[in-house]
Amino acid sequence: MTDSSKDKATGRTWLVISHAFNMDGRAASLTITDKIPFLIRHGITPVVVSAQTGVRDQVVEHHQVPAISPAGLKFDLRHILKKHFKNQLAYKVVKSVVAVAILPFFILERAFIQLESQWSWFVMAYVKGAELVKTHRPELIYSTGGANSAHLAGYLLARKFGIPWIAELHDPMIHGDWRGSRMAYRWAAWLERLVSRHVSAAWWFTEGALARAKERNPELGERGVMIIPGVGQPEFGDTVYAKREKLHIGHFGSLAETRNMAVVIEALHKLFERRPEYRGLIQIDVFGSRLDPISKKALERFPLPGVIVEHGRLEADPATGKSGRQQVLEAMRRSDLLLLLHGSDPFCEEYIPSKFFEYLWTKRPILGLIWRNPQLERIFAERGLQAVNALDVDGVTEVLAGTVARWQRNELADREEAYAFTVEDAVDKIVALGESVIGR
Repeated sequence: MTDSSKDKATGRTWLVISHAFNMDGRAASLTITDKIPFLIRHGITPVVVSAQTGVRDQVVEHHQVPAISPAGLKFDLRHILKKHFKNQLAYKVVKSVVAVAILPFFILERAFIQLESQWSWFVMAYVKGAELVKTHRPELIYSTGGANSAHLAGYLLARKFGIPWIAELHDPMIHGDWRGSRMAYRWAAWLERLVSRHVSAAWWFTEGALARAKERNPELGERGVMIIPGVGQPEFGDTVYAKREKLHIGHFGSLAETRNMAVVIEALHKLFERRPEYRGLIQIDVFGSRLDPISKKALERFPLPGVIVEHGRLEADPATGKSGRQQVLEAMRRSDLLLLLHGSDPFCEEYIPSKFFEYLWTKRPILGLIWRNPQLERIFAERGLQAVNALDVDGVTEVLAGTVARWQRNELADREEAYAFTVEDAVDKIVALGESVIGR
């Protein structure tokens, strides 16, 4: 955010409840943090309540409050300590001491309460929010996900003070492939019903998530809409794409058993069997995480020696002064092909990876392995991007073969347009939605 945005505020106040605000590199944070300057341009003064995990904002009024449960404190701990301890040894020592101190209480909580770590954050968010309502008299309460408990705080504040409340739900609160505890499912389902019955307006990020939420909660009606969040244009610096000695396929973000490289690994192995001359021409760069167990097992079955390079999470480089985030963005711009792994479980039918919106800004070719998500498939088709069923090994093999051929002919230049989803467009829709419920 820039100080110049601050001068455009006119006094209208929205109280923003966001657990993950100003957490560098986290999708739940970018979704709300990037919106703040555009809200200000609309003449809105955001007052933010968040967890203690992010950086305190220097432009907008920003209050940080803790969770009250041991699980929430344990979750916050590593982020808080990283802000205060630059020395790794000191960080590890203090983290270990505090973790041991709260361990008995953490075990006790987990024995009786099997909820997400941030479930208790709503308590202090409500207490601080109530104080801010009395001092600022906001015209609207805006709760945004990451932690679902933000919506509970939003509901309680709206009910207490009679203020319109809008809610932004990042992912489906519940879905058909639930992997958590039964208690966590009931908690999430109860929160979704609470939002659907009492919110002034709410939006989901995909058509599938909105449709399923309405099926479960028909009383939501027209108060529920779909708004694609987009992301702000990243700062790629002066990095430009240029063909290198190998075809570099970049994957950025987390890997897990439900979102893994297994199909890509098998497809590459099949491609090399068919075209042995391609060995040594392809490198897969994995940024942001290490290979998950499923991907490792696939590599044992389909060996690709020297092909996959795990870069992990990049830290600040003292030699260049570039942050880990900046290095990652530059690596995106240099990639010949960006790989989007959607996953292959029912959750994916209602979900679009936030990394995709960042990928679009690079203007680089994108290959999406997509699972039963017509909206995402349509977005790929409209932009001339390649999409394959997430489990179609032969389809991925064919696309990779064609990509190598295009790379050899030097036909992987930047696309002319980014065709990105902008934060500004999303905020325009949110402000219109907010103004409509205020007028109501």
